[in-house]
Amino acid sequence: MANHLVIVESPAKVKTIKKFLGSNYEVDASGGHVRDLPKSQLGFDAEHDYEPKYITIRGKGDILAKLRKEVKKADKIYLATDPDREGEAISWHLMKALKLDEAKNKQVYRISFNEITKNAVKASFKSPRDIDMHLVDAQQTRRMLDRMVGYRISPLLWKKVKRGLSAGRVQSVALRMICDREDEINAFIPEEYWNLDAKLLLKGAKKPLTAKYYGSDNGKNGKTGIRSKEELDRILADLEGCSYVVDEVKKGERIKKAPIPFTTSTMQQEASKALNFSTQKTMRLAQQLYEGVEVKGHGTIGLITYLRTDSTRIAEEADATARAFIKEQYGEKYVIKNEQSKKNGGKIQDAHEAIRPTNISLTPAIVKDSLQRDLFRLYQLIWKRFTASRMQPAVYETTSVKVGAGEYDFTMASSKLSFDGFMSVYVQEEDKEESSAPFGKLEKGMELGLAGLVPSQHFTQPPAHYTEASLVKALEEQGIGRPSTYAPTITTIIARRYVAKENKNLYVTELGEVVNRIMKNSFASIVDINFTANLEYLLDKVGDGNVQWKTVVRNFYPDLEEAVKTAEKELESVTIADEVSDEICENCGRNMVIKYGPHGRFLACPGFPECKNTKPYLEKIGVPCPKCGKDIVIKKTKKGRKYYGCVDNPDCDFMSWQKPSTKKCPECGGMMVEKGNKCLCINENCGYVCAISENK
Repeated sequence: MANHLVIVESPAKVKTIKKFLGSNYEVDASGGHVRDLPKSQLGFDAEHDYEPKYITIRGKGDILAKLRKEVKKADKIYLATDPDREGEAISWHLMKALKLDEAKNKQVYRISFNEITKNAVKASFKSPRDIDMHLVDAQQTRRMLDRMVGYRISPLLWKKVKRGLSAGRVQSVALRMICDREDEINAFIPEEYWNLDAKLLLKGAKKPLTAKYYGSDNGKNGKTGIRSKEELDRILADLEGCSYVVDEVKKGERIKKAPIPFTTSTMQQEASKALNFSTQKTMRLAQQLYEGVEVKGHGTIGLITYLRTDSTRIAEEADATARAFIKEQYGEKYVIKNEQSKKNGGKIQDAHEAIRPTNISLTPAIVKDSLQRDLFRLYQLIWKRFTASRMQPAVYETTSVKVGAGEYDFTMASSKLSFDGFMSVYVQEEDKEESSAPFGKLEKGMELGLAGLVPSQHFTQPPAHYTEASLVKALEEQGIGRPSTYAPTITTIIARRYVAKENKNLYVTELGEVVNRIMKNSFASIVDINFTANLEYLLDKVGDGNVQWKTVVRNFYPDLEEAVKTAEKELESVTIADEVSDEICENCGRNMVIKYGPHGRFLACPGFPECKNTKPYLEKIGVPCPKCGKDIVIKKTKKGRKYYGCVDNPDCDFMSWQKPSTKKCPECGGMMVEKGNKCLCINENCGYVCAISENK
């Protein structure tokens, strides 16, 4: 009869762990949290010092009943939930729900492991410990702060906009960051610039060499750009009849360091870029790889270490094993001499390692037939990244050439991979185009022939829209959220239709703009990036035992409550009535009204339920279409992104992401569009720009 009970979170781990332990051990799962704050109320009483009220989660009664039976049979109980503050809290809730703290004849231990392998699991039993209440308190604080924001602000959004909306401590900040980026893009005014390439002929060479314009005054003033067509024409005139002479040939070496192992954030970013995985998909697959998969010849085994981490640390044993593997497979010269470490001033939880394979000798080739395609692709990415991190840098031979023509300089550069180092295993997208063709025999003083000068016009580009990968990076850099929150945060704002995802890019929807505006106006501190980052810092301090958790709650809730009360007073005076349109219902003759639905505004007959007629709402902006003269209306893409198009679509294909202005361009008579506080002509060849106030 088993007299040792091991309780884990996930049922998927049970099979994997059970095979590592003898018949003396029973392994069972809680299925995650077993207790939580009640859904029907806030879950704590401010008048009684914010003591939380926990209840058994609906549906967990049978699981707890089964666990209680197992507890009765066992002499020793091991709580083996995940090695982070969420896992620590689950162990504490299990202790309370199963009354393990009251059991006199039972020995209760907390154990944790960073990887689900035989050695790691068995080693954890040799160093059992008590539950870390500091980590539990940090989780309680986070849960209560999230509950406060969600339960006090969300009802206001229901009143103001529509039911089903939500606010969140992290999600509202993420939405604000996307909105702020959208504002930057909308306000961006492109600036003209020109590139100038010289096609140069080397004696005996079949193809001309391309040298790029660098500047004037023999490079004394550094690189200078060409800002206008007039400036370009002046340079071209000056270059007429000039000789092109090699002024300088520099040969050198460039070192490209190996990448550091994955954290949760960098894994999500790289999986998005290289594999086109959403953050949610990446975490789901990584969870499977961590909990254990069936590998031919090895049974069920956890293939990677714990997936929620912001540390790049690697255990000494794993590091030594990796170096030995690389030496055997690739040779001594490929083994890194010194360990890389991430230089980061940010807040790092170093409780466990970076994400790595649990066994480096289980190469992607060995496990390929045992894994589903996407599981294999993610494992391969993790394996290659970790292996590369223990390898020597790549080395490039570089050549840079400066060519003088009159008072102007042109430059050429080439690089050749001389030692592949880590790149023999792992090549990122940005590394693929680094090598370039050599120039041939170029020496100082050599004169080159001119095949032609090739100018090209360009315009500066606005900041890029956030992608899931770049948003995760930005959240991490700003100290917003933690590795476990990035994926659910992004998933939530997309599911709420605050944000639309198109071709990897994240665009704010009309609904998202409305919600963000309310949050910024009424709850400025909640969506303040520095305030939220400071809260994360305080949560870390609670986890370290340096700050009392109730101190954080006591300081947070009264200000929030005051903001809610103020907003409620303002909202009382706002009546959200249906706006009457000029559109006549063809079924009953009433004026149709504008209503809000999950996908935005639509027209509906006020005679509902007798008349159920509805139709799309096309809001006119009072500007005629430049192509056909009919009305321009506000439209939305399938995913909710706003744009301006002709009412006669699809017969007329005019569209603009920026709002068209009622005024014409004074220079060419073309249409003007509004970007931030500026108006600019949509005719690129014109380029007229003025302030909106000047255009009214």
